[in-house]
Amino acid sequence: MKTLLVLLGPTGVGKTEWSIRVAEVLGSPILSADSRQIYKEMIIGTAAPDKNQLERVDHYFVGKLEPEEYYSASEFEDEALSLLDELHTQYSTIVMTGGSMMYIDAVCKGIDEIPTIDDKLRSDLKELYDKEGLDPIRRQLKILDPVFYNEVDLKNPKRVIHALEICLMAGKPYSSLRKNTKKERPFRIIKVGFNRDRKELYDRINLRVDKMVDDGLIEEARGLYPRRHLNSLNTVGYKELFEYFDGVCSLEFAIDKIKQHSRNYARKQLSWFRRDENIYWINLSNDNDGVVQEIIDLVNI
Repeated sequence: MKTLLVLLGPTGVGKTEWSIRVAEVLGSPILSADSRQIYKEMIIGTAAPDKNQLERVDHYFVGKLEPEEYYSASEFEDEALSLLDELHTQYSTIVMTGGSMMYIDAVCKGIDEIPTIDDKLRSDLKELYDKEGLDPIRRQLKILDPVFYNEVDLKNPKRVIHALEICLMAGKPYSSLRKNTKKERPFRIIKVGFNRDRKELYDRINLRVDKMVDDGLIEEARGLYPRRHLNSLNTVGYKELFEYFDGVCSLEFAIDKIKQHSRNYARKQLSWFRRDENIYWINLSNDNDGVVQEIIDLVNI
């Protein structure tokens, strides 16, 4: 039976290593469902698989794009499904892992048909945002789609700008296009969620940030600093260091903020995933000697 095994969970829980262990037993490649690991040059800050891990198992959607390239969950859905169709001719079970909620939902459930955004429209809105900030974009969105305006995080430029792009491109409210109808897939989907006790998870996140700094995160971020305006770099680990480079805060403060924002993101991920009743949860804080076999048994049911 064609199967997609989705291994998901919050940042810092240990998805990368556990997914590789499972994939090694299954003889499967890994599809990364991470909206930031897909970019090149963002290796340390996104905790992308290292060279040794990449050699152990074939990975797809890791280091695929330049930071300047636009990429959406809709594009990921199309490309991942096409790749799965090809890979399922060789492997009965394929592993997908990550923590980007929209990417996982795009493959497992499908996302609504959204019009492709014209390059000029995207450029015009970016220029408006660079010159005048988010306020004029918020005002337009409030007029064109008051429903989504009242739902969206109005402090999130990516979400607000994307919604206005769609309103202008489609000629109708973004909210009217969001039907959330689940699409059928030609394969079985098994979802396994990794979690840990909260204190242990938060301690792991804090220690991981310290290790990133030791591994060269500051130097990596400094190399990306000239492109700090890119949407791909509007992410935890880089935006805090960009503020340090700008002289807005101290390095110590920036690192503390990376830890705090990473913990906040982990909470957001868990809240999102817990709405899905089809996820089989494994607490890695418990005795985990049999974790891989437990997952293999789920696949073999």
